[in-house]
Amino acid sequence: MSENRTYNYPEKLSIFRFFKDAEGVRRNPIPFHKIYFDKFGDSFSIRIGSSRHIILSRDNEVAQYILQKNQKNYHKSKFQSVYLSKYLGKGLLTVDGEFWLKQRRLIQPAFHKQKMNQLVENMEQTIVAELDGLVEEKAVDLFPVMSELAFNVVAKSLFQFSIADEKLNRIKFIIEEVQNFLIKEIRLPHKAWWFSISGQVKKHLELAEENNRIIREIIEERTTSKVEVNDLLNMLLETRYEDSGEGMSVKQLIDEIKILFIAGHETTANALTFTMHLLGCNPEVQQKLFEEIIKVQSETDDVVEQLQKMTYTNAVLNESMRLYPPAWITDRQNIEDDTIGSFNIKKGTLIGVSFYELHRNSKYWDNPDEFIPERFLGEQKKISMQYFYPFGAGPRMCIGAGFAIYEMCLAVSHIVKKYTIKSVSNEVRFNPLITLKPVGIEVIFSKR
Repeated sequence: MSENRTYNYPEKLSIFRFFKDAEGVRRNPIPFHKIYFDKFGDSFSIRIGSSRHIILSRDNEVAQYILQKNQKNYHKSKFQSVYLSKYLGKGLLTVDGEFWLKQRRLIQPAFHKQKMNQLVENMEQTIVAELDGLVEEKAVDLFPVMSELAFNVVAKSLFQFSIADEKLNRIKFIIEEVQNFLIKEIRLPHKAWWFSISGQVKKHLELAEENNRIIREIIEERTTSKVEVNDLLNMLLETRYEDSGEGMSVKQLIDEIKILFIAGHETTANALTFTMHLLGCNPEVQQKLFEEIIKVQSETDDVVEQLQKMTYTNAVLNESMRLYPPAWITDRQNIEDDTIGSFNIKKGTLIGVSFYELHRNSKYWDNPDEFIPERFLGEQKKISMQYFYPFGAGPRMCIGAGFAIYEMCLAVSHIVKKYTIKSVSNEVRFNPLITLKPVGIEVIFSKR
């Protein structure tokens, strides 16, 4: 676009209203987003200073355009590329451009379906062991249980060798500490000076470096042992760049492993927690799911084949992630001027897409706030998938989607086969951090 081109944006939220709501938005932006969308429509904008704009949207056309149709013009915002990379390094989640493409091509084969099939036995053993001590006939705060399960599945899939529990627990602690501080940094940019002079930034950078040391030790132990193990670490060690034929540096491997821990742990724990709650509120859905599991397991002993036959279980998980998408929002910045629909936008515009609101937009979904797994069965599934972003979309779609689906299907099938689930309350509370984190969701497990 030429310099004298007129830019125009969706209807604007006043900067005064934005600052008035700022503290509430920091605590939980979703109720405020809903108010703004109801007032302004499927996209609205905020002007920062004289020329910078932010757009927030729940419009499917906007999502498809920035994530798929013209994705090369839309890079991750500095929230992801700067704030996240400061603690997580330069892995798939935080980098862009040619380096991202090079890493994606390198790592993709490790997540091929055949490779994932090789991990299923180990995954199932971990899930069975984690569920062995499940508390029965008593209200259980679900997220810590699912978080422990999901973390150990990722850890044992990455490192099949028995890593000392103290190391794994330390990795988990550091990941949670750093993420909680990261949210404060992102949501309270005006306090950056205080975070710096009070030593909080230094403290969390030191924690991140400790995490690097722990993972480096694990990698070095593996490479010196010369033992081939069927896990993700081995698959990543075997990968080679197309141009040089060389493998990843240890530093790069550490960064990718940190991303896999974060992306593969909390999102899955969130989804499992919301799914268990929804099953506990909908006994008829739970019964249909139980019947499918019994039927599938009577037809074959092969776990991979069972997973491939679990169409209703998949529909339940999809509907749960529609209502409560673990990665509930994404953002991009355009590197060149562009036109989206009727809007001419200047380069450097920050565009956020709320998957949470898009997944509940009545333009795309009938009875959008109701839990209806049938949306993801048969012919209806084809329609629903057009407006469904649990793992993002386009070239940057989550590389571990297949891994996550396998893990969640296995966890749900083992729990529902053994227990009936009853939710203590119909209320759903959550905290929209980097992911949509459940808060205080309690269920009761009773032996079948």
